[in-house]
Amino acid sequence: PAQPGEPAQPVAGDATGWSMDERLYNQIWGMFEDLARAAAAYRSAVDFAESRMGQELDRALSDPRNRIGGAGDRAREEARAKCDELTARAREVLDRELAQLAAEAAVVEPALPAAYAGWDNPVWHAHRIPMEMPMALRIGDLHLPERTDLRIPLLVRLPLERGMWVDSGRTASEAAALLDTDRLRRLAMETAVLHAARLLAVYPPGEFSVHVIDPAGAAAGPLAPLVDAGVLAGPPAAGPGGVAQVLDRLTRRVDLVQMAVRARAADSLPPDLDTGEQLLVVNDFPHGFDDRAVTQLRYLADEGPSVGVHLLMVADREDARAYGPVLDPLWRSLLRITPVADNHLADPWVGHAWTYEPLTVPSGSRVLEQVLAAVVAARRAAGR
Repeated sequence: PAQPGEPAQPVAGDATGWSMDERLYNQIWGMFEDLARAAAAYRSAVDFAESRMGQELDRALSDPRNRIGGAGDRAREEARAKCDELTARAREVLDRELAQLAAEAAVVEPALPAAYAGWDNPVWHAHRIPMEMPMALRIGDLHLPERTDLRIPLLVRLPLERGMWVDSGRTASEAAALLDTDRLRRLAMETAVLHAARLLAVYPPGEFSVHVIDPAGAAAGPLAPLVDAGVLAGPPAAGPGGVAQVLDRLTRRVDLVQMAVRARAADSLPPDLDTGEQLLVVNDFPHGFDDRAVTQLRYLADEGPSVGVHLLMVADREDARAYGPVLDPLWRSLLRITPVADNHLADPWVGHAWTYEPLTVPSGSRVLEQVLAAVVAARRAAGR
């Protein structure tokens, strides 16, 4: 219980929900909204204080008598003092709310299940592949400039309702400006590999498959953990022939499942059709894609999520500028994330520009290899 005059101590899972995972999910989104609204209130108060100061200065200096002697200086000092006082009060309120949110984050983070946890969370070291799909997946962290050390996990619901695009191009962020093009592309593919590994680790054994298209074979290094562990549905597809083969297979799956769903005839699906969730990881788009392949990819991005085929694309939009506005619907349909910190995401309540930071494996850690080994062991135990 809280002491008199003090806020209640935060508790992990202190939200509505039928399960602990759902309560934590709702609590995290509640923290997200609280931080967004607290920052909005602070910024509004600061804007009001500065606006009032400007109005007071205009009134004071509009009188010619205040332009000589010390009257003008006194008016400026008084207006500035009032502005500083209002700003300080607003900051005190914000600091109290930030402290409460930081205390809540400190108890919530250690209690998160693997699907919601960062790669540095100890929960991964005792992770067992679940028998049921989680309700959400963590794909990064968000923070605002008012307090950069207060991070809110960015959770997306499962199954994925839209694909993801890891932007490997240069952005306006300072982090991207410090890296060369090759380093950015490698980081983008490493980010995609971590997302694919996390999805494999949180789905039941054999219920999630990962296909990779790497037309030029440029992502052999980042893909090594997945390839070495043997968790991919097949070798990474290379060249125009490999691209066409993978896209044809997944397009066929989408078509067949859609027809079965519409006809309410799931039993009529071919016995060799994998009805589990599928993830297509595409590196260096649109390299290796002809017009037909681009059309198929757009089709998978639009129609695939509703029948369990999802897209995770690594691309620099500048590389596809020759297509002009034809690909604009594709880019808009995907959730854009970055391999480095970048303030491009907006919240749904007040529209702040949040800094997104991708999840990374701690330096020297072998947690990724351990997790992939657990995926392989769970598949063998399940006979998949």
